[in-house]
Amino acid sequence: MADTRSIGKKEEIRLLIIPDTQIKPGVSTDHITWIAQAVKAYKPDHVVMLGDWWDMSSLSTYTPKRLIEGQRILSDIEAGNEAMRQFWKPLKRLKNRPEFHFHFGNHENRLTRYTNDHPEISGILGDHLFYLDGWKTHPFLAVNEIGGIHFSHYFYNPMSGRPWAGNCHNVLRNVGLSFTQGHRQGKDLASRTLPNGRVQRGCIAGSCYLHSEGYLGPQGKESWHGVLIYNEVKDGNYDLLELSLRYLCKKFTGKKLEVFL
Repeated sequence: MADTRSIGKKEEIRLLIIPDTQIKPGVSTDHITWIAQAVKAYKPDHVVMLGDWWDMSSLSTYTPKRLIEGQRILSDIEAGNEAMRQFWKPLKRLKNRPEFHFHFGNHENRLTRYTNDHPEISGILGDHLFYLDGWKTHPFLAVNEIGGIHFSHYFYNPMSGRPWAGNCHNVLRNVGLSFTQGHRQGKDLASRTLPNGRVQRGCIAGSCYLHSEGYLGPQGKESWHGVLIYNEVKDGNYDLLELSLRYLCKKFTGKKLEVFL
């Protein structure tokens, strides 16, 4: 199930987790620079991007056609590519580079589904157009384990193929392992201690962007947006440090974030 890798001689490690950024044409990407600066400041051993860096709204099957009229696939790809170049710019001279892990999300998978449905464009369009230099990539819904924590864009019921429903405690009970996933807006946390004293942690964090997602409607208020630091990771347990975009803006620009967050 898991792509298990050794963490070497270092017994406890630090991770920086980037939830879904959902980048598309016309949205602010100022926070991408702040995240790169956080990588430099907090010096993680691994950086994990949970998926949906690219929004790929032109290929959404949920949005009415009248709302995506005029949107273009290549524009969607380039918006994410430009933000990725923005991410790497402050990190060019970074010493002791962490390992960078990128999990494909369901939004990147929109392009895969589209090309599978249109084999005549095979080799012209595809995920090879995503700028992912410097990242170790993990396919959509593949599971990668680091320090006893299992990462994927989301975890699902193998009997239905649907993401596990309910709160994070319910997902943790069903997954049965320490896990972190994106996909859902906001942040939801869970933990439990087993009879042998081992701690299992669950985290669902799926929003790291400055724009507002209109599909939530007038009552669906968005909550936490930011990145996460896992300190002293060992055997699936860790100390959690939350870094909201509001905090990162103040830390790296000295300004107050004047958006809806």
